Amino acid sequence: MGKTKDARDGAGRTLAEIEQNIARTRTQLADTLDELAMRVHPATITAQARAKVLGSVEERVGRAYVVASRGVERLKAEFTDEHGKPRADRIVPVVLVGGGVLVLLASRRRKREG
Repeated sequence: MGKTKDARDGAGRTLAEIEQNIARTRTQLADTLDELAMRVHPATITAQARAKVLGSVEERVGRAYVVASRGVERLKAEFTDEHGKPRADRIVPVVLVGGGVLVLLASRRRKREG
């Protein structure tokens, strides 16, 4: 004699419940396989790697910007007073040394060319 839809298995489930469970499991399995296929697709892997690299670069650039900004602020503090006005006693020597270095480099260049 064949089983009817009202017949129950050893766990007390009807044939209709078992079929619904199988259909639900198939759908879940198909969704899982689609997700796995998407994860291992070369375009997905490339996009993830690119995003990771860009994130790393942006983080490093951000850190460099912060360090540079701090350096500029420290340098600015060395050459300005508490009111933000230039301090000639510190600026003039730097300008003179810088000018001397430029004159020295220019004279060396002329000697090599001449």
